[in-house]
Order: sequence, then C-alpha cells, then structure tokens
Amino acid sequence: MKLFVPGRLCLFGEHTDWAGHYRTMNADIKPGAAIVTGIEQGIYAEVEKSSIFEMQSVAPEITDVWQDFSCRMDEAELKRIAKSGSFFCYCAGVASYMLEWYKVGGVRIRITSMTLPMKSGLSSSAAICVLVARAFNVLYNLNLNTLGEMNIAYVGELRTSSRCGRLDQACAFGVKPNLMTFDGDEIEVRSLNVKKHLYWVFADLCAEKDTIKILSDLNKAYPFPNTDAERAEHEALGEQNLDIIERAIKFMAEGDAEALGRLMTEAEALFDAKVAPMSPALWAPKLHAVLQNPTIQSLSWGGKGVGSHGDGSVQLLARNEETQKQLADYLNQQGMKAYTLTLKPVHTVRKAIIPVAGFGTRLYPATRAIKKDFFPIPCPDGFVRPVILILLEELVQSGMEEICLVLGSEEERQQYIDFFERPLSDEHLHKLTPEAQDYENRILDIGKRLRYVYQREKRGFGHAVYQAAQFAGNEPVMLLLGDTLYRSDSVKPCALQMVEEYERYNSLMVSVHPIPLAEVSRYGILHGVWENKDRTVLNVDVMMEKPKSSYAEDYLGVRNKKGDKEYYSVFGQYILTPEVFHQLHEDIMQREIDGDHVSEIELTSALEAVRKRSGMIGIRLKGRMYDMGNPEALRRCVGEYAI
Repeated sequence: MKLFVPGRLCLFGEHTDWAGHYRTMNADIKPGAAIVTGIEQGIYAEVEKSSIFEMQSVAPEITDVWQDFSCRMDEAELKRIAKSGSFFCYCAGVASYMLEWYKVGGVRIRITSMTLPMKSGLSSSAAICVLVARAFNVLYNLNLNTLGEMNIAYVGELRTSSRCGRLDQACAFGVKPNLMTFDGDEIEVRSLNVKKHLYWVFADLCAEKDTIKILSDLNKAYPFPNTDAERAEHEALGEQNLDIIERAIKFMAEGDAEALGRLMTEAEALFDAKVAPMSPALWAPKLHAVLQNPTIQSLSWGGKGVGSHGDGSVQLLARNEETQKQLADYLNQQGMKAYTLTLKPVHTVRKAIIPVAGFGTRLYPATRAIKKDFFPIPCPDGFVRPVILILLEELVQSGMEEICLVLGSEEERQQYIDFFERPLSDEHLHKLTPEAQDYENRILDIGKRLRYVYQREKRGFGHAVYQAAQFAGNEPVMLLLGDTLYRSDSVKPCALQMVEEYERYNSLMVSVHPIPLAEVSRYGILHGVWENKDRTVLNVDVMMEKPKSSYAEDYLGVRNKKGDKEYYSVFGQYILTPEVFHQLHEDIMQREIDGDHVSEIELTSALEAVRKRSGMIGIRLKGRMYDMGNPEALRRCVGEYAI
C-alpha cells in the first residue's frame, strides 16, 4: 500500500497544547487552542507486512542522513531503541506501543520521497510517527480513526527522549486547517472553513534552535505561576491566545487576508513580550530580521514564528498568488529554504444530479402510463406532489442552483417541460386557492434551474451518472436517487446536512443509515471507524456490494454508542467529487478498449476506486428515507409521508 503523511504548520496557538494539559493539575489554567494545517510537503512511502520491523528508503532527498534499519518485533528491544536517541528512535517508540497493545506482526516501510524538511518546526518527527502508526493500522486492519492514529503517534514519540506537544501529530489530518482544543487529557479537532484563497509562505531559517531547552524553560511556569513573568506566560498561552484564535477563525471564514496577516504580527508581538523572556533559547535574531525586512513586509500582510519559535522557521501570509512566488524566491535568494502553502476554500456544492432514466419495472403496469418519478405523494401540508417535485424542492432549499435530470430519451423531456416550464392556463389557475396560485410560481421557478442529459444505452447506474459529467464540470455535485424520498428529523433538509458536512471534510461523501442484519444481502454495505464522538461521521474503509449476512456479521459491523454492532447501507444521497467522474471515464474507456459494449458500468466500483486513493466519508443524517422502487415501499411511503 502507498501512504502519504504531510508535515504540519501551526498557524496560531503554539505551546498551548502542553499548557492546556496542565488543567489536570490546575483548573484555573485556560484550555489550549491552536489552528494547525497539514502542508503540501511530506513523506511518501510504500508499506507491507513483514516478520520484523524494517525502515528503508530510496528517497533522494535524505540519502546523506539515511541508513536502512531493522530489528525484531520484540517489545524490550523496541523500547531500548526508542530511548537510545538514535535516528530511528521515534519509529521504534511507535512500533513498541503497537506491539504492546495490539499484538501486531512486523511491517516494512519503504520511503520513496521525503519532501518535508527536518528540524525546522514542521514536525518531521511527528510525521514519521504518524506514518508508522498508519502503516500498522492499515496493514493489520486495526480500525483506528485519525485521532487514534494521532494519539498513538504521540505516545510513541513520548517513549523517546522527546517531549513533543499534542499538536505536532496534527499532520495525521491531512492538508486542511483544523482547530485543535486541549482541555487536560481531552483533545477535540474541528475542520475550519476558508472563504478565499490564503497564500502562505514558510521557510527554514537555516539557523539553530534548541527545542528541548525552550520547552524545559517554559514548562517551569506550570502548573502554578509564582512570579509576574510566569503569570504573564499563563495569560499569553491562555485567555489572550483564545482571543487570537477566535479572531483568526473569523478572519479565515470571512476571507479577510489583510486582517489575518495583522493578527499574525500581533500574535508574534505577544509571544515576544510575554513568552520569549522565559527562555534565553527563544532569542531569535534571524527570525526578527526576516519579519522586519522591508522587502518582505511589502510582499506580505504579516508573519510570525513557527512551532516552538526560536530561529527555526518563519511563516508569512503573502498578499496574493504573485507575491507568494516573489516571497519564496526572495527567501531562497537570502539563503533560506522556502515553501509555499495555499489554503483553498471548499467549493460550496451548488449543482445536483437526479437520474430518472429507469422504466420502473417493479411498478408495472402503472409505469406504462406515468413515470415513477411523477407518482403522486400526499404531503403534510395538504398538497399532493409528484416524487420529482419533492426531491427538487429539497435541493432548492439546500442551495442548489442547477439541477441535472438524467432521462432515458429526448422524448421524455417534454413531460418535464410541460410540468415545470409551461404555466397553467388562466382557466385552471383561477380555480386554485390563492395559496396554490402562489405555489404555481415556485414550480415555474424550479423549472428555470433544470438541465437535461440522456442515457440512451441502459448500462447501469454509473453509466447514467456519467452522462452528467460535462454538467458537473470540475465541481463537487450532489447526487440523489430518483425513486427515493427523504424526510429530515431536524430543521435542515437531509441534502443541506450533507452539504454542511462536505464543507467540513472536503471529501467524497455518502449518506449512511443502519439496516437489519437480515437485509444486508440486498444492499451495498459500508464499514469504517467513527471520526467523532456523536458517531455520525464514518471514515469508510470497506464498501461491499450485497454481502452474505454471515460475512457481514463477522467483518462489517460498526459499533454504536451502546457497543452493539450495526450494519450501514447508503441512505441514497451522495456528494461526488470530480475524481469520481474521472474514474467513471476510465472505466468506460477500458470497456471500449476491451470491445465490451454491453456490461454495466456501476457507480459502486468507481466509488470504491476513489475511496482507496483519496478516502470516503459516510454521514449518518438526521432523517429517514422512503424507497419508491417497489410496491411494498410505495405503499409504506404513501401511508407515512403525509404524517
């Protein structure tokens, strides 16, 4: 398997992770909070099972410092190496924890590229620890979520002489900004939204800093401050940091780069005034020379130190994409090693697709006269709506600007034009109540959002979805099933719940719901690990079509809050990333090359291919679904939906 773990950049809130931990001893200490992001530089590796623990490298970037390493999977030996301070002590610390608590076998980790600079405040040691933890996790199917991998990486590094903070392992969460809070032993992680592109530059100052000395000196003020200087450190890492974090989140959400840059400069000034005096090792002449350089100030909105500070690295918020490149070039010319990082806004989902090309065989002979998506459904407000109108109203309420219907032929389009685009005659309109006349305008407004494509060959659900590839463009799109209705149990429609989760995770997303074990053989079943305490966000690691109940019981159960197994199927709503359409295109082209013009193109296989490469999130929505595809389900829907 191939893995990538990025380095991490702490944008705000350095040192508050370990400071917040002291709340276990002194309740007057404020919780720690930091905004951390993975970066584009990191460690690329190939991993496989082995009888021993092996670290190898063919990465050209580290040939001058690397020597291959191996040792037996023996707890005492791994702990001894962890304490030795050797180059591989971090890796051995994580491996020893894995062996002690999970009784795993060995792994072989072969680093193929290392684009992450070491010893520069970007947590290369934490990244290697996360890499080792993730290798054991995926190879031995340990079902650890991302926070679990992060915690094991942290504990593994603590088995060395290092005294890393809890935010170092934030690289486990990938290249996106996260808010991390530290309340004693409790850690919470929440993804942050960015409204506009933010152009960061960070650089290795190529100087020296003593992280161990810095941490040792700063920890002396905890858990109880005894002097004015120590109380000032508590204030800076406590309430004043919380104020800065709150404003930073606001500026990022608003896309106010100029205000965010000024806040970086303010945060650095606070650190210099109240934290740096506590340690001679925080004297940083090169860092401050860079921050006060007129050329750099003209190209950036502001800047500050990185990590434990000192003369390790500097980070700057460039004014735009052009000055980002100029800043990086200038820093490189000054003998530093500069890197760029662009934090991009998550595209709000504004397009949706509904395939309605099927004949509706199971609802024959009614479907000879009327398409199943026009079947009438009594609704709680007294109106009787066709299925398709209920779906379209949910999408409009969830912010969809354009909606593409996948039809079976161009002839079918006339039914939709007649319903959504042709006004009622005056004779019929005047017979309606004022409320119904107003509703007529809403129907016509929905018609303005509709687009149409055609699936002229019936080659499966994936083939139907692919017909909308040009409509989707290079954007994420919502996908609903044309024969399924959704009833939200909250004030937000199910589709809007999906969109809001997508804005947090920016990943291929499917809605999920539990089904009885006896019914798993009728559905695609998903397995994974929960990413949040509420158990509504599932990091999917298996997607299997129609498994036997015996297999599902052994391998596909997911524990709920009570510890009982549940079995999750797709709820019927998806958010597809552009990568899904690229995969469908590859699948179709491969069939063409093979001369296969008959077999079906399934969406499930394309989703699974994307999941293996980029991951997939399952969201348990607050709502219920009503399948309209068979007589029994239709009977249930008509009986319950109006209630």
